[in-house]
Amino acid sequence: MRHHLRWLSAVLIALLLPGLHAHAEGLRFAVSIPRSVSAEPVTGRLVIVIAKRETPEPRTTIGLTGPMIVGVDLEQLPAGETITVDATAQSYPLPSLNDLPPGDYFVQATLIRYSQVRRADGHILWVPTQHRRHPFHLLPGNLYSKTQKVHLDTRAPVPARIELTQTIAPLEEPKDTEWLRHVRIKSKLLSEFWGEPTYLRATALLPRDYDEHPKSTYPTLYAQSQERTKPYYFDPDPASHDADLRSARAGNVQTGHEFYQSWKSDGFPRFVVIVMEQSSPFFLEAYSVDSANNGPYGRALTEELIPHLEKTFRLIPQSYARIVQGASTGGWESLALQLKYPDYFGGAWIFNPDPIDFTHYQLMNIYKDENAFALANSVFSSAERPMRRTVEGQVTHTFREVARLEAVLGSKGRSGFQFDAWQSVHGPVGADGYPAMLFDKRSGVIDKQVAQYYRDNGYDLTDYTRRNWPTLGPKLIGKLNFFSGEMDNFYLNLAVYDFQAMLQATQQPHYPGRFEYGRPKQGHNWHLTNFTDMIREMAVHVTKNAPTGADVSGWNY
Repeated sequence: MRHHLRWLSAVLIALLLPGLHAHAEGLRFAVSIPRSVSAEPVTGRLVIVIAKRETPEPRTTIGLTGPMIVGVDLEQLPAGETITVDATAQSYPLPSLNDLPPGDYFVQATLIRYSQVRRADGHILWVPTQHRRHPFHLLPGNLYSKTQKVHLDTRAPVPARIELTQTIAPLEEPKDTEWLRHVRIKSKLLSEFWGEPTYLRATALLPRDYDEHPKSTYPTLYAQSQERTKPYYFDPDPASHDADLRSARAGNVQTGHEFYQSWKSDGFPRFVVIVMEQSSPFFLEAYSVDSANNGPYGRALTEELIPHLEKTFRLIPQSYARIVQGASTGGWESLALQLKYPDYFGGAWIFNPDPIDFTHYQLMNIYKDENAFALANSVFSSAERPMRRTVEGQVTHTFREVARLEAVLGSKGRSGFQFDAWQSVHGPVGADGYPAMLFDKRSGVIDKQVAQYYRDNGYDLTDYTRRNWPTLGPKLIGKLNFFSGEMDNFYLNLAVYDFQAMLQATQQPHYPGRFEYGRPKQGHNWHLTNFTDMIREMAVHVTKNAPTGADVSGWNY
């Protein structure tokens, strides 16, 4: 009997060895956090970056055109313990870590740290709470490793070892200057929603001679979702002429110093330009509206931040003097603010907005299409759905690829990237407290109940405007100005066409709005002209709509 058992054991070992050997092979990383860095257990998203270049730091180059990345969740990992990351982890752009060709690479890991919050709706979540207008992998408090050169080969039996020894320092608060002033307030509404102190910030660009005229009041341009805290790249330094910006924006947009020269010149309208910072735990921007996942950001801006700014900077507290403008995310925000608060704002300049009609959610119709990744042509064939293109029409990224990137950067809608941003704003809360996904990140299957929620709750802005036109329309006359390139890189012009068609069909009142598409091959972030001419145009609009008897001589000269 003992002889038979020895023989059976030998057979079982022989049968199992191939599987054991296959598991032992493959790329693996052994990642640890020294107790000296964090004495407490750590929760967050661990992302390992594998690059071919040492500089810039691999962790700073994460993105659609960036290096290979893999990601896993850490849930209360005890200090000092090691976690092994292998080919079972989510990866981008290659489907698997084991698809990486053998060779020498520069490897760096970063941990997007999460904190626990007890939200007002009763859900307990783990989310980034040091959120600011920064990519989540670059937020202060995150841990990261030093870059190391490693030879990687799927046949290597020993995992590469990585220690997260570094911490991203807190962001420096911007300093006030002659032209720029900064504000930070605690939002009562958002703090109650998130169960912890939540802040709103703003940067104010002041007109020339602002301090010399302490009794003057000014109209306000709310510049939504600016890429920098300096409105329109405002820069008094002639050495920082932003020549690269000029070429990147096809000549339509001024450099920061050119805008400064206009801003301080004689005869230029004296506005105050405000950039509001409204980052949420799910994205760099909360999209200026109330939502089930992010909280009451629309109310917080209109009931808390803007009244505070009006008192602080002597802004005219009337709708005719409040103008909103933005591009891309800021374009959606500007239209949403004008539509949701039609009596509060006096005009919107909307450039290449994020999808404003969800029959063209880029190239997807969320109500009719079954899959976000592919369009079925027949029973036996389908076409990949593009997400990004050049102005010549060359596809650079697909929906599937972007979804894979997001799946690496964060689970449960916490990637801090574009699709997750929209889903957190537009969608319902899932059973686990995190945003319910419009489509599955692996299969692309669209959840029709979630899609219907988008429409029913007013985030499809074309549908919202159409349904509410009898009461909304009279308040929008003369206020809507749209600009979109015919070859928007993200196909956002398609939803603008839909909104235009809806306005052209309006009755009682009929208001077709204003739509400009520019010359051929205009891509994303095309503007009607430059910032100087745009603000001059806004000044004419504000003057025209000022109440009878209003003194406009103090700022419109």
